[in-house]
Amino acid sequence: MISLKRMMAALLAGSLVATAGGFAYAKTDGFAFDPAQMQQRVEKRVDRALSGTDATAEQKKKIADILSTSFKDMKPLHDQRIENRKAMADAMQAATIDPAKIEALRAERMKIADESSKRFTKALTDAGNVLSAQQRQAFFKNWSDRDHQHHGRRG
Repeated sequence: MISLKRMMAALLAGSLVATAGGFAYAKTDGFAFDPAQMQQRVEKRVDRALSGTDATAEQKKKIADILSTSFKDMKPLHDQRIENRKAMADAMQAATIDPAKIEALRAERMKIADESSKRFTKALTDAGNVLSAQQRQAFFKNWSDRDHQHHGRRG
């Protein structure tokens, strides 16, 4: 059986880790959202993902527009995630821990993540419908390969 002292030490250590994580995630990049720059990045990535396929310029443009629109639509969700992380950091640093508040923040974070996931999945589905099966397979393979190259731990 775990002693009360050991349990309290574990809770304190977990709180410290969560607080440190809250600080790390509460930071923003400090850059304003630039729709034109986002459009250029998306177009470049779509072009790379479809290189080596017979995708037309029109298909590439449709896909870039679909994805750019989804990123613009998800910008408010990104802002909500930042605010949520700040609120979680504040809650974890409060003089007393309020488990109900922390649970509410966690639930809100999951709700925001679910909304983001639904919106991006719709965009990918819509983009996939612009392509033939062979083009779609190449697109998603190349899109995923890029994620692995730059993020390493995605799977």
